[in-house]
Amino acid sequence: MVCQIKKAAVLGSGVMGSQIAAHLANVGIHVLLLDIVPTELTAEEKQQGLTLKDPIVRNRYAQKAVQRLQKQTPAPLTAKENIERIEIGNFDDDIEKIAEADWVIEAVVERLDIKQKVFEKVDKWRRPGSIISTNTSGVSVHSMSENRSEDFRKHFLGTHFFNPPRYLKLLEIIPTKDTDEQVVAFMKRFGEDVLGKGVVCVKDTPNFIANRIGTYGFLVTVREMLKGNYSVGEVDSVTGPLIGRPKSATFHTLDVVGLDTFFHVVNNVYERVDGEEKEIFRVPDFMKKMHENGWIGSKAGQGFYKKTGKEILELNVNTMEYENRKKLRADSIEIARREKGTGEKLKAVVYSNDRAGTLIWKILIPTLLYSAEQLDSIAETIVDIDQAMKWGFGWELGPFEMWDAIGIKRSVEIIEQQGGTVPAWVKQMLKDGNETFYKQSEGATYFYHRGEYRLLQTNMKQIHVQSLKNEKSIIKENNGASLIDIGDDIALLEFHSKNNAIGYDIVQMIDFAIDEVDKNYKGLVIGNEGKHFCVGANLAFMLMEAQDENYFEIELMIRKFQQAMMKIKYSSKPVVAAPFHMTLGGGAEVCLPASSIQAAMETYIGLVETGVGLIPGGGGNKELYIKILDQIGNDIEIDLQKVANKTFETIAMAKVSKSAQEAQQNGFLQPTDAITINKDHLLYDAKQKALFLYESGYRPPVRKKIPVVGETGYAAMILGAQNLYLSGYASEHDVKIAKKLAYVIAGGKLPYRTKVDEQYLLDLEREAFLSLIGEPKTQARMQHMLLKGKPLRN
Repeated sequence: MVCQIKKAAVLGSGVMGSQIAAHLANVGIHVLLLDIVPTELTAEEKQQGLTLKDPIVRNRYAQKAVQRLQKQTPAPLTAKENIERIEIGNFDDDIEKIAEADWVIEAVVERLDIKQKVFEKVDKWRRPGSIISTNTSGVSVHSMSENRSEDFRKHFLGTHFFNPPRYLKLLEIIPTKDTDEQVVAFMKRFGEDVLGKGVVCVKDTPNFIANRIGTYGFLVTVREMLKGNYSVGEVDSVTGPLIGRPKSATFHTLDVVGLDTFFHVVNNVYERVDGEEKEIFRVPDFMKKMHENGWIGSKAGQGFYKKTGKEILELNVNTMEYENRKKLRADSIEIARREKGTGEKLKAVVYSNDRAGTLIWKILIPTLLYSAEQLDSIAETIVDIDQAMKWGFGWELGPFEMWDAIGIKRSVEIIEQQGGTVPAWVKQMLKDGNETFYKQSEGATYFYHRGEYRLLQTNMKQIHVQSLKNEKSIIKENNGASLIDIGDDIALLEFHSKNNAIGYDIVQMIDFAIDEVDKNYKGLVIGNEGKHFCVGANLAFMLMEAQDENYFEIELMIRKFQQAMMKIKYSSKPVVAAPFHMTLGGGAEVCLPASSIQAAMETYIGLVETGVGLIPGGGGNKELYIKILDQIGNDIEIDLQKVANKTFETIAMAKVSKSAQEAQQNGFLQPTDAITINKDHLLYDAKQKALFLYESGYRPPVRKKIPVVGETGYAAMILGAQNLYLSGYASEHDVKIAKKLAYVIAGGKLPYRTKVDEQYLLDLEREAFLSLIGEPKTQARMQHMLLKGKPLRN
């Protein structure tokens, strides 16, 4: 058996095959992407005088797939150059090349006979010991490996990726009765550590776990909508974040997935089950009519929703006409929104008797009961089902976690009063005095399994911050942040304000953290387990102070923030920033001066202050300029104007890197910084980096003066902004912001290549920030961002 995977072959270049290839390329694996040979020429190929024998024709399907990868949104590739790791070919001419692959992944059409023919070829050409898998979502995995060699069957399993593979965390692994246990263990570890996935081992049943439970939940919701005479918009207004589901809720999600895909997944179950369950998976007539009309969702321009100009209309499923969107109004919704956690929100709404509570009860309870009924047939444990739904469908709580949140005993009493049937094992659990599926004890989590509680095992690379806090590892905390001992003499600075926005409390905790770590620890990690690393400064506070003309308070805040960033930079102990997801404005400024950055692959970092009429105020301009300067080199021959221009363009255009790899190209990450593929391992990797730096004899950087472009460089930078203004692409206020930014980056009116100290640049930055925040048009931009969540161009 292979002990590592350096090269893979993906058979089938359709949507899933090509995107799996892209994800493998993102993590550094070289991929051979194969597809069938075309049987006819296209009109374009005929015009070019090509024949069916030409390689460009024979490789057409794989070639077109690779071209699509470079244009798709959201981008399958974390950086454009990753495409170079994908080699294309076809089954007839290149199948023997799979002998070079450590892993062969089949992703052809969902037909058993075709898959079996493909695997017959694979068995002939593969290298013994190489791993073979199928990405099927519904065909029996065991049936595919029948009549194959013993070595093939030992190394064969299902690896069901969710679309798009780069972004969706779930990877379902489906072993057969012949699969070697070492192969399963290796692929689970490889999936977590290298592919960055949440891996769940599932049984070979229709749709496995996530799609089985997910499609059931969708169809139950549709039926309750019809029974209760709710509208599409009303259902979506309460089946999203209110109950811990994605913003796309029910019908927006179906529009994104597409009814064609949804029908295929539903039919996988419908054709393989009987009785009452079969009826549940029967698609309602109005959805069949939508499919016949071609109203299959976003890719068709209409589905449950249709955009007309700037207006989004919802489908009336009774008249099959589009109407204005509706929202469900109920007291329980308002009560739930005032609750903090998802469990509390759910509990607040599910037991209410108003229209919202009735709907949530009727769609939630059947899903919980179905999950419990199907447990033994589709999964090994309740944890598998919960994790599959969280990682595959973006639920904040899995079915059994939701049941715990609303109270098992209370809900079971109501279910039985209403004539419902509760699975025997759940009733037995309650009878034995066990009232929760999960429980905490001494910092560990246990789950209920066949009459007893078992320890929930997690990957050793996962650091659970809340568990550490429960164990009283908190050194100090306030409303915005906590300093936590995470072991091995490393401390963690965790932001936990709303959206992790930076205010006085976080700045104060940064000050304390650096002092504490300098005295008593080997290093500091700045990171958290929130939805985003940090979305920037507390914009509402800044706007309020500006409108009250309290500029002294704003100046003090900015000065303190700048000083805190300098403390991070010159700390005597290593400070490792661990950004992920949105790392914007002040969040980026926290990372830039750190000793090192350990970024999650999905890190979207940028200095975006120009979008609200400001420039970075915490040293971001200076630090990005220095980073780009250091990347290019810092000798007398360096073109400083090139460095200044790149810094100016990145900040002026509020560029946000769309991945950590792109952040390296934009100057936010240095070549010495590192990227973590699995976000769950980020804090662990950052901790190891801090320990490594300490053990390597870490010393803070030497304070040195910085060469700037001065007055001539300033003129060069603003020239572009003025041209945009004259062309109508920038407003007067845009030009004013650009001039302030250029002045700071240039170092003011100084001769070219004058060397200045950091404090000089910080003072320029602070003065520019204060002058801009007093502008009425900047305040209008700030207010618009707070109200609408998007920039205003005025």
